[in-house]
Amino acid sequence: MSTDTTARWTTPSDLEVAVTRSFGAPQRLVFDAFTKPEHVARWMLGPEGWTMPVCEIDLRPGGRWHMVWRRANGEEMAMTGEYQEVTPHSRTVQTESWGPDWATTVNTTEFIADGDRTTVVQTMKYPSRADRDRALDTGMTDGADISYDRLDAYLAATA
Repeated sequence: MSTDTTARWTTPSDLEVAVTRSFGAPQRLVFDAFTKPEHVARWMLGPEGWTMPVCEIDLRPGGRWHMVWRRANGEEMAMTGEYQEVTPHSRTVQTESWGPDWATTVNTTEFIADGDRTTVVQTMKYPSRADRDRALDTGMTDGADISYDRLDAYLAATA
């Protein structure tokens, strides 16, 4: 496994976006950081100036999740979804919706252990290439990269 801490973004198919990122923390801790509200709300914030006042996660098949981000000026962005599959510490499959104007995706996240490191591979599947490309045009990769850097620092302080 790579020890590179830069996210690698790819489009493995006309419907998918995948991001791969390695973290210097054990699999269990990285999984918890992605699935427990007390961790998620500390790192998944995107660019500076955003907070996450709502982070609800019911981590089980059929369980719902809901997150709301807020800028200092009061602007908000929300996402919701439902877990379809949860394999503790190694894999989740969930839907994700940014709201009625956006296509719902199915996101598969794999947590691959490599000693004291963990590689996360998240694949987002869109209903169409146009939906995938529209999402990529939002700058989502930049916001996610910032959040992943923040997660790396959070994990180093937590481990």
